[in-house]
Amino acid sequence: MAEHLTRLWVGIDAGKAHHWLAAVDETGATAWSRKVNNDESAILTALGEILALADEVHWAVDIAGTASALLLALLAAHGQRAVSVPGRTVNRMSGAYRGEAKTDARDAYVIADTARLRRDFSSIDVPAQLAADLALLTAHRTDLIADRVRMLNRLRDVLTGIFPALERAFDYADHKGALILLTGYQTPASIRRRGQVSLTAWLAGRNVRNPDSVATTALNAANAQHTMLPGQEMAAGIVADIAMQILALDDRLKHIDQQIRQVFRTHPQAHIIESLPGMGPILGAEFIVASGDLAAYPDAGHLASAAGLVPVPRDSGRRTGNLHRPKRYSRGLRRVFYLSAQTSIIREGPNRDYYLKKRAEGCKHVQAVIALARRRVDVLWALLRDGRLFSTQPPSVCPA
Repeated sequence: MAEHLTRLWVGIDAGKAHHWLAAVDETGATAWSRKVNNDESAILTALGEILALADEVHWAVDIAGTASALLLALLAAHGQRAVSVPGRTVNRMSGAYRGEAKTDARDAYVIADTARLRRDFSSIDVPAQLAADLALLTAHRTDLIADRVRMLNRLRDVLTGIFPALERAFDYADHKGALILLTGYQTPASIRRRGQVSLTAWLAGRNVRNPDSVATTALNAANAQHTMLPGQEMAAGIVADIAMQILALDDRLKHIDQQIRQVFRTHPQAHIIESLPGMGPILGAEFIVASGDLAAYPDAGHLASAAGLVPVPRDSGRRTGNLHRPKRYSRGLRRVFYLSAQTSIIREGPNRDYYLKKRAEGCKHVQAVIALARRRVDVLWALLRDGRLFSTQPPSVCPA
């Protein structure tokens, strides 16, 4: 395009192998549209061509994840900032344009034109090294926990098919001794052959807490079943293998928790975040990852709104005052504030007092926890703003 433009809006339909970039001018006409490989040289070439077309270029992308990480990093290196256009918005806006085709070029155009029409999308900042490390560690921890839950469910299912009494006897999610027992003994006959004294010594040799109690519970379950079920020997081997995998996962989780704790405590405001009751290093790390740059939130209300803790009105005509739970918010932020609020009510203090107050007013448990989480957003915001630790005593006000 020979004519030099004043402003351009570039929409990016991101993908793993390639991206489609479409640029529109102030009238919505397409000025540049092309498929670009997810490669540094190809992205830099496209970046140079687009920047040469206009004095001011605005960038918008639909996926701000690993697929667009290289592209966003190169934009940041060249002083360009991008905004995030949610996929839901792109999907709904597509119906406002002519035709029913679904192509990468069309999606990129819709993203660009939507960014041209709307100026309220949140900007994407390339995270600092600390935030990037915490994001990787917390995401990996979430995956490991999901694997552990899946294995526990599989363990219970297989064990129920051959030894239901033993499956009911222990809570395998929190009882390491029961998992160690399953690595060696999975059937009623094998437990009975071992006997109380020998089984207790076997468990004690593997550092099981209260080995006598575990052995007694297992023997009681074994004495309740004398029937050998079909496939019992094969299932016993599967149970032992799953139990060993769960124990190995527990060791990996302990290691990654230690990593998260060490990295999180290098954050300059980690001690302030941890001072709030219920906010440990794990939830603190997730808060840093989910919130990003706190400068993007002008006040505590904006942070609470981003966490989905502020109801939104749905009024129409004479129907007013209808407040509902929002649909678009950060699930990660909401999880952090909800879990930390739920943890904080375990011990005596202002958090538990506020929770009990809400319950006395007729709120259900979830409603009371959400109300507490909303209050805690204000507290955490004030602590981070003032750079002070949490205290049950209000700060002293100095005369002007």
